[in-house]
Amino acid sequence: MTQPTPLPRAPHAATPLRTALALAAAGTPVLPLRAGKVPFGNCRICAGTPPRCGGRPNMKTPGPCTCPAPCHAWAAATTDPHTLTSPAWASAWREAAAVAYHPGGAGLTVVDLDDQAAVTWAHATLPATRTVVTTRGEHWIYQGVMPSSNGVRPGIDVKSVMQYARWLGPGTGRTAELPESVRALVVREDTTPARREVASSLTGRTPWSRPVATGCRHTDRYVRTGLERGLTLVRTRTESGAASQAFGVARFLAAQHTACPGPCGLAAIGEEIVTAAVTVGVPEDYARRAVTNGLETPGEHAA
Repeated sequence: MTQPTPLPRAPHAATPLRTALALAAAGTPVLPLRAGKVPFGNCRICAGTPPRCGGRPNMKTPGPCTCPAPCHAWAAATTDPHTLTSPAWASAWREAAAVAYHPGGAGLTVVDLDDQAAVTWAHATLPATRTVVTTRGEHWIYQGVMPSSNGVRPGIDVKSVMQYARWLGPGTGRTAELPESVRALVVREDTTPARREVASSLTGRTPWSRPVATGCRHTDRYVRTGLERGLTLVRTRTESGAASQAFGVARFLAAQHTACPGPCGLAAIGEEIVTAAVTVGVPEDYARRAVTNGLETPGEHAA
């Protein structure tokens, strides 16, 4: 069993920027929030539909964004202290009322329980994990990533890959692995076909290795650990959602390489994810589309 990532503690009585820097130093991507618990709006260059800059590389709309400002909501979350303290972010921090973080970027999923009824349901249904008290309810934080979705039950949102969560402290308790009971709250497929033999075309695939990732800035251990965790998530989806899980894993892993000069061997990573999906019954063409879309979603640089 993998060891859960501990949530860092922010400095006592810290300003939003100091809090953000402490979280970023621990590997948690952060961004400022203005009054009303919402991100700062896009700058003039990034404004518009679709954004003229193309959107952040890990947004739904692929395309590079060279804007130095904290635009595009959760996608602006970063661990780079130079970005956080840059002149382009200075005015946002002066007006910031709170700090948010990107759970998916930190390898986490937050179950946002917005009222007491939702909290009561969680205690009766979900495994105990690290808990953070909020204004009206609680955040239950799990180790692992999944698609985000609002309103999965009355008063309950799931925040992970494409949402932000407000930072309210490290909470209490031990962070548990993301359970199937939480994944089941966000269902993207009706069924996964019955398990069958893996297609012969999938045999003999070359696994990810350093020779195919000469431009990757990450260590071999970092890449393999993340990949193995992702493959485990796909393999556990034996009844439903395996292709969606494969998409989410591919998308998350690709997002980790957006700052690498490349190549990072994402094609080899994708083949391993496809194989894992096919072993639990996903048709190969369906699995390959899901993984390809996931790898391409963070942007051309990641792919």
